[in-house]
Amino acid sequence: MARLRTRRKQRRRRSSRRATRTGTLTPRQKVILRLVAQGMTNREIANHLDISVRTVEVHRFNLMRRLKVRNVAQLLRQALLQRLLPRNFSFR
Repeated sequence: MARLRTRRKQRRRRSSRRATRTGTLTPRQKVILRLVAQGMTNREIANHLDISVRTVEVHRFNLMRRLKVRNVAQLLRQALLQRLLPRNFSFR
């Protein structure tokens, strides 16, 4: 019984690692990415989503780490290349 639980945990860990490696984003990261693409600052995003600025910073950091980029220009370029954003994303 204990071995079965251990195997299940190992499978879950492997699958979550695979998701991270393939660059899949969480729903919240997709929202943050869309708002960054619209040119919003961390403070504006935080107000828009009713979360703290620090939470937005953490989401952006994880997003940039997951896409392996260092700045917003690279983030948007990578998002377009991986089709995480439509080619004609809106600036509204």
